[in-house]
Amino acid sequence: MLNGQYDILFEPLKIGPVTAPNRFVMMPYANGHSYLMPNGAIGIREMRAEGGWGIIGMQLSEIDPTSDLSGLPYERLWDEGDVAVHAKSVERIHAHGALASIELAHTGLRSRGAENGYPAMGPSSLPTLKPEMPYSAKAMDKADIKRLRASFRAAIGRAKRAGYDMAYVYASHDASILWHFLSPHYNQRTDEYGGSFVNRLRLLREVLEEARDEAAGDMAIALRFAVHEASGPKRITCNGEGRDVVEALADLPDLWDVNVSGWSVDSTTSRYARQGYQEEFTSFVKQVTNKPVLGVGRFTSPDTMVSQIKRGVLDMIGSARASIADPFLPTKIREGRIEDIRECIACNICVSTELAGVPVRCTQNPTMSEEWRRGWHPEKVPATTAAQNVLIVGGGPSGLEAALTLARAGHQVTVADKADELGGRVRREATIKNLATWGRVVDYRLYQLQQMGNVYLFPGSDLDADGIADFEADQIILATGSHWLRDGQGRSNLAPIPGFQNAALTPDDVLDGAEITGPVVIYDDDHYYMANALAANLAAKGHEVHIVTPMPTLAGWMGNTLEQPRMVAELLTVGVRMSPNTTATGWQEGALQVVRSDTREPQKAIPGATLIAVTRRMPDTALSDTLTARGTAHRVIGDAEVPGTIQTAIYSGHRHAREILGSEPADRIFKRERPMLFL
Repeated sequence: MLNGQYDILFEPLKIGPVTAPNRFVMMPYANGHSYLMPNGAIGIREMRAEGGWGIIGMQLSEIDPTSDLSGLPYERLWDEGDVAVHAKSVERIHAHGALASIELAHTGLRSRGAENGYPAMGPSSLPTLKPEMPYSAKAMDKADIKRLRASFRAAIGRAKRAGYDMAYVYASHDASILWHFLSPHYNQRTDEYGGSFVNRLRLLREVLEEARDEAAGDMAIALRFAVHEASGPKRITCNGEGRDVVEALADLPDLWDVNVSGWSVDSTTSRYARQGYQEEFTSFVKQVTNKPVLGVGRFTSPDTMVSQIKRGVLDMIGSARASIADPFLPTKIREGRIEDIRECIACNICVSTELAGVPVRCTQNPTMSEEWRRGWHPEKVPATTAAQNVLIVGGGPSGLEAALTLARAGHQVTVADKADELGGRVRREATIKNLATWGRVVDYRLYQLQQMGNVYLFPGSDLDADGIADFEADQIILATGSHWLRDGQGRSNLAPIPGFQNAALTPDDVLDGAEITGPVVIYDDDHYYMANALAANLAAKGHEVHIVTPMPTLAGWMGNTLEQPRMVAELLTVGVRMSPNTTATGWQEGALQVVRSDTREPQKAIPGATLIAVTRRMPDTALSDTLTARGTAHRVIGDAEVPGTIQTAIYSGHRHAREILGSEPADRIFKRERPMLFL
């Protein structure tokens, strides 16, 4: 400990009939595994319990088949067969001294009614909350409400039999039928479950009371509730009905877990929100209830955590993303190893992969989702029995991650980079407006490497094939990165665009300090953050900017990182003009020639003094090609192998290092979940 200033984070806290060992809570979040992949999910939760989180949350779990989230990676607690699986998870969590909680939910209007054959249900007859899907919800009658209450009670009983210490009643975001009944926007009923605030609150109150009765003092009951909606008609706010709910139910749950809604606001990226940003909406809760209060806010700094507790904002510090980035964050704080924290950069790659239907990935933590199937530990690397001399050319994210992994195993590692400062693309991209937090990807790895006696770092060293040969390394790794194309080849267009090659700047040019004159036209055929981040950056510096994309919406992938609405709002605020559904056909006489993407109808040319092409990247393979021609064995990693996100570069560096260590199967067939066959 550091003079005891963090002791308060490790004080036990009584929550109803149970006691949490400390103030750290791994929040319920979808980890991409679902009920079909229990082993991987258990591995994730057990690793966080080992890392010191006091309460480990099981993600949203359907209480019965009418809550249909088919195709999404969530859990189920329908029957006794599910109880047996959940009990295994609880057992592994308890083995490390942590409590286990489960978030029980019926998703109401968010359900699909597709797989299980039951209609989606809600307080009123409305379309379901997936406008692109042709489904509607049944207005629940009294018999439906009675069955729903019975389902919640039965699920509480099953959670207790599975050994959970705490069960959540979920009434947050727009993924809970209890929220739908509470919301005046969704609840259009005129009976005792609709109309007035008291009536709309009725179902939530009944479910909470029956949950407590079923728990019978053997299990704590928590309420997860969004006290504030950031937008929407008839929204619930912390100065209105959000506060009214807490006052009305103040002492009913054993724990209040409070946040803001919707999900894109609750899990805002670092580009758009500071650490602890939810305080202004949730700080009133402890003034209203005597029960413990848990909250979130992308907490990564122990000083901020302590401040929240000492100032009476929260009693417990909740986190999903920070627990993904560093499963051992609590242990590192307890041991006073603050510099060793692998800090979440809130890029929401974790969210994007979960929404893509695959196990969650993390930019900072390449071992995420590999705990069970590959046996990767975030803090431990198998020690080598034969230390080798490893040369890594390229000090970007993949090179630094490979260096750290191999050095931890005991190899002697040298990193050489032609740039005067290590960090590669991350160091450069972190200079863009509001992306400075991303620099912690490099900061963490450089700090770790600088503490190790078997690591040698040489920035400003432009090694060629002869220099590599002179080094006489046992292992040669090339992490030489990639470069942006300037000829217009992109994701939707694989051919050069006339006029681009001799006129366009690339993001590399801009980040290298190329002179920019306005107006600026940015052509985005990459569809992630780079084009719009540069647009906002240049507009903030006073440039007139027009961003053009062939896709129907700007930066469509950012819908998966929950950033797209905030990004569009940011561009509007700084005056950036936007032209979606617009394909470039050429750059001629200082103007972008364009057509409509869908109909190919010619459109008015877009004039500009500077054209920036944000299209796609090509791997830098010149050095690899030379070594291959000489017959020099080496491996290529990161963007030099295949350009991708910073997360894929980090993962590539880690995976290749594990292959060198021999901990990856030679045939690349790792452990995987298998379905059970009933004959």
